[in-house]
Amino acid sequence: MNIIELLKVIFLGIVEGITEWLPISSTGHMILVDEFVKLDVTPQFWEMFLVVIQLGAVLAVVVLDFKKLWPFHLNDPARQSNWNYISEKPNLAKVQKFTDKYVHMSKIVLWLKILVSCLPAIIIALPFNDWIEEHFNNPWVVSVMLIVYGVLFIVIENYNKKRKPSHTKLSEITFKDALFIGVFQLLSVIPGTSRSGATIVGGILLGMSRKLAAEYTFFLAIPVMFGASLLKVVKFGLHFTGTEVIFLLLGMIVAFVVSIFAIKFLMGYIQKHDFKVFGWYRIVLGVLVLGYFLIKMI
Repeated sequence: MNIIELLKVIFLGIVEGITEWLPISSTGHMILVDEFVKLDVTPQFWEMFLVVIQLGAVLAVVVLDFKKLWPFHLNDPARQSNWNYISEKPNLAKVQKFTDKYVHMSKIVLWLKILVSCLPAIIIALPFNDWIEEHFNNPWVVSVMLIVYGVLFIVIENYNKKRKPSHTKLSEITFKDALFIGVFQLLSVIPGTSRSGATIVGGILLGMSRKLAAEYTFFLAIPVMFGASLLKVVKFGLHFTGTEVIFLLLGMIVAFVVSIFAIKFLMGYIQKHDFKVFGWYRIVLGVLVLGYFLIKMI
């Protein structure tokens, strides 16, 4: 291990931390970066590193939004009752009073909706994960999807320009909405699509405000990233060298720190702006990458 390899890991962590939350495809960028900044590791470790480094990024969401997500409490004075009325049946009333004392049911319901959003990926995408990686993990697919979704962002923002959001709060998301967003998340299994980009597009089409669509997308990333990372670690095995452990930890720490700033930037930016700038960025980058690889073939 040398300083150059550590600098490469830091750079990769920065790329992951920025691109995971901006709708420009983190996996796509990491695949493209690998063309120019190759980490001196085995192909098996690199495949696992690409996914597990995302844990650092998703931990930033957990830290920033812990109060919105953690459903348990101990006599929180700011809590509201979970029930419109307390049942006259003694046993049911005890359950209601117990949950009032220790649980925010609205947050439990939010997690159930997030689980529903994960179902399409678990049922449909997971069984074909290896096949998808084998056939689509290449710069050509990444470039095309960068362009396609760049155009889609611009078209949808033009369509959405005069619409007033029908959903502005997490509580307004229904289980049907959650399933719809989960279907859109399926599209992100193709590298270059962007998981956040796909789910934000789905949210906006449902009538969500940009802020709500982005926020729900961030929350949805938590089980998705943890699940994907666990699968990759199990597939790779727990046979890490000391250098590989350092690479993983350093990449995750850098991704975590950078993600804090990236999330705050995006949530502030979309208060006053739309997503068109990200659409144009994707189109320009996709064209440049296509041109690069076409020239490389000559």
